[in-house]
Amino acid sequence: MSSDSLIVFGSSRKDGNTRRFTDWIASEIECEIIDLALLNLSPYDYEHKNINDDFLSIIDKILQAKNLIISSPVYWYSVSAQMKVFIDRLSDLLDVEELKDTGRKLKGKNIYAVCTSISSKVAPSFENTVKHTFEYLGMSYEGCLHANCENGYSPKNYEKDVEDFLAMVRKGAQ
Repeated sequence: MSSDSLIVFGSSRKDGNTRRFTDWIASEIECEIIDLALLNLSPYDYEHKNINDDFLSIIDKILQAKNLIISSPVYWYSVSAQMKVFIDRLSDLLDVEELKDTGRKLKGKNIYAVCTSISSKVAPSFENTVKHTFEYLGMSYEGCLHANCENGYSPKNYEKDVEDFLAMVRKGAQ
């Protein structure tokens, strides 16, 4: 597997449209997928009693990659619950004194989004959640790949979009 890119995947369905879309992307760029549903990831805790869950191991893997791809279905105009827990936990990198240097290492990395929904376009609120959260951490938001699955998931409908997205990700890895 390439260490240029890493996909963090969050969905309630391990074999749904978003996962199939994500698997396609991962196979083309030969990168690892971290499935949040398979990990012990606790919600954000102001007292940071959850520091021994899997969050830091995810961050360690992210730090080894140049590109981070966030993959989630669009739920109620935003990311999935699993992805929201992960995003909320990024606050640990700002709040926990021992983790602030780790958080600063995210600066300069590229962030991308992959999503599916039942709309012709990605919800701006979904894209803005990813863009603004990771830009706040000093990462460079590079774009989003969206698949409209209103009439089912059909990969042939997205071949050009995927090709363009992959070119963008590969360029970001250089």
